[in-house]
Amino acid sequence: MIDSIPASLFVDDRGAGTPVVLLHSSGMSSRQWRSLAARLAPSHRVLAPDFVGTGKNPLWDDSVPFHYGLDVAAVGRLLDGVEGPAHLVGHSYGGLIALAVARTWPERVRSVAVFDPVAFGVLHDPADEAGLADLRQAEAQPVFSDESLGGSEAWMQSFIDYWNGPDAWRSLAPPTQEQFLRVGRTVFREVMSLMADRTGVASYAAMTAPTLLLAGERSPTAARRVTEVLRAALANARREVVPGAGHMGPLTHGPIVDGLIARHIDAAEASSE
Repeated sequence: MIDSIPASLFVDDRGAGTPVVLLHSSGMSSRQWRSLAARLAPSHRVLAPDFVGTGKNPLWDDSVPFHYGLDVAAVGRLLDGVEGPAHLVGHSYGGLIALAVARTWPERVRSVAVFDPVAFGVLHDPADEAGLADLRQAEAQPVFSDESLGGSEAWMQSFIDYWNGPDAWRSLAPPTQEQFLRVGRTVFREVMSLMADRTGVASYAAMTAPTLLLAGERSPTAARRVTEVLRAALANARREVVPGAGHMGPLTHGPIVDGLIARHIDAAEASSE
């Protein structure tokens, strides 16, 4: 499967200095982080890639097997081209990728900041009943794992409503719905691969970089439990809940989330001097 990694991803690359890599959530693109990128670029080199099959990259060929490990490997390749360890920032699916990169190549990572990372494997080993019960509710939707409907409007409505509440999909503007549907099949493949993940919490023990675990006060239980489980397991992590925020906190509460991440990066750099 590694042979399937594109030769390169589209990357919004700006600024100079210590590298910061910004990783977006499913169905979105590097544009998600434009306000944080603008904030960090005066003092850092900010790299915001579009994941495989999304954003300005070619659509994924659905006949080729997909696993989130493709994005992990692609980000690892991106880090090969930067000088020194990088700060990793991720939201949701991007948070999972950031954590996977950090546990795979800890020497390449200066700090980690993630909002609602979907590292659901930690809820299975050891079993976290509250988090798993929430996931079972999502999986109980008939459309959830339907291969024929995956990525369709019916599937996307179920997906968006799980993360953001009833009627969230219907409330999106038609152009936004169209953007999600354009990459819907890739989002479906991302979700299927991460839901099958069984990477237990012990696998993250290699992470030594300062880690900020952010959660939305109104985020789904499973996402909040991931941050709680990781906070208890990681030696160099702290957790903060953003009041009033849901899963899309990096967008709906951007100034607050951007500020927390920027301060975390500054603190990590100060502690390493």
